[in-house]
Amino acid sequence: MTRFIVPPYLLDHLAQAESPRLSRAPEAARHGLRQLDEVRALRSSAPPTRQGAVAREAALERTIADARGTEELPGETVRSEGEPPTDDVAVTEAYDALGATHALFLEVYGRSSIDGEGLPLDATVHYGLDYDNAFWNGERMVFGDGDGEVFRRFTASVSVVGHELAHGVTQYTTGLEYQGQSGALNESVSDVFGALVEQHLLGQAADEASWLIGEGLFTDEVQGRALRSMAAPGTAYDDDVLGTDPQPAHMDDYVETTTDSGGVHLNSGIPNRAFHLVAVALGGNAWERAGQVWYDAITSGDVSPTATFAEFAAVTVASAEARYGAGSEEARATAEGWRGVGVAAAARTGRRSS
Repeated sequence: MTRFIVPPYLLDHLAQAESPRLSRAPEAARHGLRQLDEVRALRSSAPPTRQGAVAREAALERTIADARGTEELPGETVRSEGEPPTDDVAVTEAYDALGATHALFLEVYGRSSIDGEGLPLDATVHYGLDYDNAFWNGERMVFGDGDGEVFRRFTASVSVVGHELAHGVTQYTTGLEYQGQSGALNESVSDVFGALVEQHLLGQAADEASWLIGEGLFTDEVQGRALRSMAAPGTAYDDDVLGTDPQPAHMDDYVETTTDSGGVHLNSGIPNRAFHLVAVALGGNAWERAGQVWYDAITSGDVSPTATFAEFAAVTVASAEARYGAGSEEARATAEGWRGVGVAAAARTGRRSS
């Protein structure tokens, strides 16, 4: 269940680019697209999920390996849990970001690692040559160093690490299928918790945060701030090489497409914007009330692997009501956030899982 942070539509633009400022980046993008095709061809179903908010205490255990420019995994171990920093900034960034992600889930939601049972967190840095992506392969985080013309090293963004590890949380909870609206929800859940990892680390309230995913990945030559903006989908970049950020922010602009697994990286802008609206309406730290509602939803057992936006919205509203009370500020803000992006929560039947 390999999940990549850079969407295929952005790599497509870069692969076809003809610009005097680029020499390595187009070929790097073409290589990345070939790898995406290989992953699609080999993709199998995700392993059985463990529903529920399991939380067995276990010590944080991180291991960072170095692929040394190859595409062989896992690479050579260069830092293990508790060892001092090395001189390699990518190793340090990966190690620290794994810790920040673990801290959010344990300290805020009582979840021990991404599986809830203390799963060791492993990562590989310096993957490939000019490699323009980072991904979760179901077992570890893998980071490229970028081509140096469009992308910098992918360990530089804490939100990227949080995003990719959150795919692991989804793997062990909802198992959202990576196609269409359920796939866009899969991507959005990762963006939500990727943003919350960064905000929790920096101590930023909802109205202080950038709400950008992948801030700092672009070089200074790129006219853009990040891969995506949760606050204003469609505004993250506008560049002569990469084009304009194509994410919609409302169901009125929902993209029907057969590419990108049915637009999973595109239409995730809609639930992303919904979460942002909820978080800002509630104020304070987004990882507290808004984040708690989303976490309760994905661990409730009520999110179908094929959930639509409307069905997921209904579970979040029910989660807010269950924790904070029907008619509470949290429940009202959650429902209003979804209405703000044109999603009406679907009617729900049956009882919530205990």
